[in-house]
Amino acid sequence: MAKKIINQPEDCVSEALEGFLKAHPAYVQVEGASGLRVKDVQDKPALIVGGGSGHEPMFGYFVGKNLADASVAGNVFTSPDPGSILQTALSVERGKGVLFVYGNYSGDNMNFDMAAELLADQGIAVKTVRVWDDVASAPKEQYTDRRGIAGNALVIKIAGAASSVLDLEGAYRVACKARDQVYSIGFGLSGATIPGEAHPIFTLPEDEMEYGLGIHGEPGVRRVKLQSADSIVEELVEQILADSGIQAGDTVCTLVNGLGATPLLELYIMNRKLAQLLEEKGIHIYNMDVGNYVTSLEMAGASVTLMKLDEELKTYYDMPCRSPYYQKG
Repeated sequence: MAKKIINQPEDCVSEALEGFLKAHPAYVQVEGASGLRVKDVQDKPALIVGGGSGHEPMFGYFVGKNLADASVAGNVFTSPDPGSILQTALSVERGKGVLFVYGNYSGDNMNFDMAAELLADQGIAVKTVRVWDDVASAPKEQYTDRRGIAGNALVIKIAGAASSVLDLEGAYRVACKARDQVYSIGFGLSGATIPGEAHPIFTLPEDEMEYGLGIHGEPGVRRVKLQSADSIVEELVEQILADSGIQAGDTVCTLVNGLGATPLLELYIMNRKLAQLLEEKGIHIYNMDVGNYVTSLEMAGASVTLMKLDEELKTYYDMPCRSPYYQKG
């Protein structure tokens, strides 16, 4: 059995939520659901995010001012149930409708869609934005089949800002625009172990790495010998630029995201090369984020994300926001 600082595996999600609430009293648990919401609910369209646990700080710790109004959590790497999604949405809906933002996975899609239908039955307007930023997970012509990975963080940032000043239709339009300008790809060095399991979800030889794997340990697209940080970033950037069409003269914000067990030292080494490559290619860097935002328990590895910005998206990207693990301004 892998070493974990836990009590019982089945209690991990609820006990982590309890510990979070003790540390951050500005938040409350949604009664009868695995949901978390701000204590002071605003009179605006409600932004609800969510997905499986094990990706912390995504999703729950992105709840806050000009970010999500609430988040709903499933078990580790498992979608939240429709009932919890419904209860969480109702806890923050104030007559202005609901905007769902979450990663594009079959379980999340099914359960959030079921909750959306139940909300619609009560006369509540719902819009859904599925994040599909992982360029390695499906060909460009099948982009709606792609997984949502670290790009979730940037889309939630934009959607949270937009939902604070626009109506539901406007916030949905801006969130879709952001989603369609986000591109990510990652790599793994070692797999994570789900609490209660005896073995990691995947293993790699000590001298190998894998490009393009998912945040639940889904298989990658290419397994190679361990490479240098510069070579890894060159590979990731090459694939993103080829897929996205981002080119000289464009403006981007970036995210180098750790998967849980990669030190900041290594992430900043990657960011150094990322900045060099973009500058050499004449791509303007608006802002760079580095850290652990969308993790996979203790998986070793990282991802690179680029979001192409126009003037409208810059406005929402710049809007101050604050949550326990993500803030700007």
